[in-house]
Amino acid sequence: MGPVGSALVYERILVGTDGSATAATAVDRAVEVAVATGAELTILCVGDGERARSVVDAEAVRHTSSGAQITTRTASGDPASVLTDVAGQDGYDLIVVGNKGMTSASRFLLGSVPNKVSHHAPVSLLIVRTT
Repeated sequence: MGPVGSALVYERILVGTDGSATAATAVDRAVEVAVATGAELTILCVGDGERARSVVDAEAVRHTSSGAQITTRTASGDPASVLTDVAGQDGYDLIVVGNKGMTSASRFLLGSVPNKVSHHAPVSLLIVRTT
């Protein structure tokens, strides 16, 4: 629990990843924020059980030396819905996602994960520029 001045900033951070290089940039930033604030960090991948587990395990291993307190989690369902539901139900203070797909005009028709999360996040949201 890291103080900035006399106020706590974040205690629990949730970062979503799909295993892509751009999502890895979002995880990197989430780790930086977690280390800076002393927050616990959960790396979440929504998808097929075995693949999702390998994605979060690889990210956790990649950041072992960061000093961040990292846990991993997998789930199935719609990624944006899972991120917002988990954040709201499990007491997270911040959601971190990459901006991949947010600049496309198709986001207005199809909806990207970051775009959906930005409209439904029950907590603060950090959208990391990854492209």
